[in-house]
Amino acid sequence: MQATDILKSEHRVIESVLKSITVAAQRLDDGLPMRPAFFLEATDFIRNFADGCHHRKEEGVLFKAMQPSGMPVQGGPIGVMLSEHEQGRELTRAMQQAADRLQSGNEAARRPLAQAARGDADLLYQHILKEDNILFPMAERVIPANQQDQVLKDFENVEHDETGPGIHEKYLALAQALQDEIAALKKE
Repeated sequence: MQATDILKSEHRVIESVLKSITVAAQRLDDGLPMRPAFFLEATDFIRNFADGCHHRKEEGVLFKAMQPSGMPVQGGPIGVMLSEHEQGRELTRAMQQAADRLQSGNEAARRPLAQAARGDADLLYQHILKEDNILFPMAERVIPANQQDQVLKDFENVEHDETGPGIHEKYLALAQALQDEIAALKKE
């Protein structure tokens, strides 16, 4: 198993949450009921799983492992990914702020919440496509085979040591709960 296989697997989990966020944003646009806390839970997932764990593996491990082979951090594919990570953080903050306002009873926050949620999801969908189809194949080529084991170990450190035991599993369960909530709403 290569390190990029782990990241691709995490991308599938992130995409499942993005699908749920997109449906929830559409419900807001359509004037249908949607728990503001759904979006707060989604921002928690994005902050702590997508950004706090997944992006930390990319930024702190994978991108650094690519540098000795001539992949610069500034400019090029890594620079684009870092810029998009920051854009995603801004959109996640906007989603949380709008969800907080809606939860406090400010119905005018529905539209900004739907826009921020959709913007975050759209950015992350495109970002994942670039990583899966461009950056990760590059990483597989430029990171020497004898360094792949170290990258995997460093991923484990991010996943368990730095974020705490059980955190990864907690967010996998949250992703499933968000999907289940949307599935139940679709049946109504």
